[in-house]
Amino acid sequence: MKFSEVMSRDPLLLSPAHTIREVAGMFLARRIDGAPVVDERGELLGLFTKSHIMRAMHEGIDPLTPVADLMTRDHLVTVSPEDTVEEFLQMMMDVPAVDADNPFHMLVAQDYPASRPVGRVPVVEEGLVVGMATRSDLARAFLDLLNSVSNELETIVNSVHNPIISIDRSGDIRLFNRAAERLLGRKMETVMGKNVKAFFPTTRLLETLRTGVAEYSQGIEIDGKHFLSNRSPMIRDGQIIGAVAVLQDVTELEAVYRQLQQSNRINTELDAIIESSFDGLFVTDAHAVVLRMNKAFERIYGFDRQELLGRNMYDLVQEGYFSESVSLLVLQRQEPVTIVQQNIRGKTTLVTGNPVYNEDGEIFRVVTNVRDISELNELKHKLEQAQSLSDHYATQLQQLRMKLLEEQRMIVNSAKMEHLLQMALRLARVDTTVLILGESGVGKELIAETIHNNSDRRDQAFIRINCAAIPETLLESELFGYEGGAFTGARKEGKAGIFELADGGTLFLDEIGELPLPLQAKLLRVLQDREITRVGGSRPIPVDVRIVTGTNRDLAEMVKKKAFREDLYYRLNVVPLSVPPLRERLEEVPALLAHFLHKFNQRYKLNKRLSAEVVDRLCTYSWPGNVRELENLVERMVVISAGDTITCDDLPVNLGGTRSPSAMEVAVTDIIPLREAIENVERQLLEKAFARFRSTRRVAQELGVNQSTVVRKAAKYGIQ
Repeated sequence: MKFSEVMSRDPLLLSPAHTIREVAGMFLARRIDGAPVVDERGELLGLFTKSHIMRAMHEGIDPLTPVADLMTRDHLVTVSPEDTVEEFLQMMMDVPAVDADNPFHMLVAQDYPASRPVGRVPVVEEGLVVGMATRSDLARAFLDLLNSVSNELETIVNSVHNPIISIDRSGDIRLFNRAAERLLGRKMETVMGKNVKAFFPTTRLLETLRTGVAEYSQGIEIDGKHFLSNRSPMIRDGQIIGAVAVLQDVTELEAVYRQLQQSNRINTELDAIIESSFDGLFVTDAHAVVLRMNKAFERIYGFDRQELLGRNMYDLVQEGYFSESVSLLVLQRQEPVTIVQQNIRGKTTLVTGNPVYNEDGEIFRVVTNVRDISELNELKHKLEQAQSLSDHYATQLQQLRMKLLEEQRMIVNSAKMEHLLQMALRLARVDTTVLILGESGVGKELIAETIHNNSDRRDQAFIRINCAAIPETLLESELFGYEGGAFTGARKEGKAGIFELADGGTLFLDEIGELPLPLQAKLLRVLQDREITRVGGSRPIPVDVRIVTGTNRDLAEMVKKKAFREDLYYRLNVVPLSVPPLRERLEEVPALLAHFLHKFNQRYKLNKRLSAEVVDRLCTYSWPGNVRELENLVERMVVISAGDTITCDDLPVNLGGTRSPSAMEVAVTDIIPLREAIENVERQLLEKAFARFRSTRRVAQELGVNQSTVVRKAAKYGIQ
């Protein structure tokens, strides 16, 4: 931090002719205790402080005496605006009184003490006094630096993926990061300051504290979970002042190990497929360099693969290995090519080259199939076997693909959604602004999360906010934060907004069409300048956030009606993604039903199943509430159906069921706590209201409660 950032830019400047009485009046008027004395050019002559006034009074010096007679001329310390406060403070503690290499412009004598406290420092530029830095200015700068370092350390510790626990020499917990909260199931506020034995009776951290011996990769079990623990003593000045443990969740390593095994099995299977083919298989890259071939190719051509691997097909044709190359023809024509070729062993072969494209639509492999035509009939049966194995391999790849989609909490079983997902994955690789369009309940948030999880920002925060779910009076402070005292009820230390919390990550603004016009202007400024200003603040704060927005409204129509800013619309609509409603992809209904049935069976520890008639009927329904309506319906049927099989009688009346609406909403199948029953009904009412209305204001109006109550309850039950 430079002195130009902390100094007072309009200091009181005294002339040598000012009297003691005049200066005393100036000090009282400006509430200061010292000022520099300068000549008519503004160059520093000395320093006059309230201590000089007090000494004059004590010694009976005439108040009309000029300050030039009393001011301090020696032992003056000055700095320039570009000098840093940190170096200055360090110099005042470490640098000897007279030092030729002193970076500051110090007027010192031989007997000047190196660690003398400095109450005020004139700031001089090109010989002229341009400001003053007081002790309070230096203290404030030091405190800001200390707070910055402290906050940075806290952020680093809480961003670490592994749980970290530290104790002091008494065994009391002094550090318990967010990862420890998440994996160990205990809140930081609960454990801080308490003895570690009270929460982790089997811990050996106290043994590390006692012996001072570090232990690494020690297997431990906490609440049924298995971890690897690294325990180390904390030593300062040769004394053990505490101990720290860093845990690694072994279940993550086991998952990685299983995935690696699965990848190895797939590679082994792929090799088996290629080598088991009776046809010759030959693969080159986009530059016609030979990558691999199978034994059949060696058999047909009589080559050893070591002769060809890593060679370019241009050179191999020139050297007479091949009369012509189908790989070169494919790269030249950018399409599949088939030729009949006479090889050097006199066999007539049918050679087919097929291009393989990457995600950017460019050829990155050419796979060539070589078939000995004279042996075609003889090999028909073996070809069928190879085809069977190929189908099996395709099935395995499909299963892997479905597993990936399940991990992303998406069910994709239609051409429209497949195309949408591929587009989302392509957009994830670039940092452009995306506008996701679609009706309520179609899964816009999942698309936004998929873009984030496959982007370079995947390790940073993904924050979602519903612009229609927060009262307009609170939305600005939630998005941009506020400074202390900005409004009634504001925290005195201020609060960071959503944009600051999402710095480095992705911010998904759902229902962007509900954003008030004044906030639309501020959002446009963020997109243009990449910086925000807190409510009540004047200092711009730079932010690096990728903006993804979503809406179920026609923004273009809103622009025409002046309900949405045109410039913001074009800023947000860089790449639009339209999520089709469920009625346009009914082929996905069976897979969605199976997914949600499994989800709620696990949640409620049940084993319900859907009858075929129910599935058939739901596959013809138009689903105005989209996937959210389907999910809510499955949950209701799971909890209210009497038997293990959900039949058509359990459907709502509008879907041909026999149960009344009241029976569909509230069903008592067992004795449960009254509070839990009330919360279930409350949650169902809120879900139904949010499925029908787009804003918390309308939901509050229909339910007859305050908007703040709706916001609080929705957050409690996790309703978006």
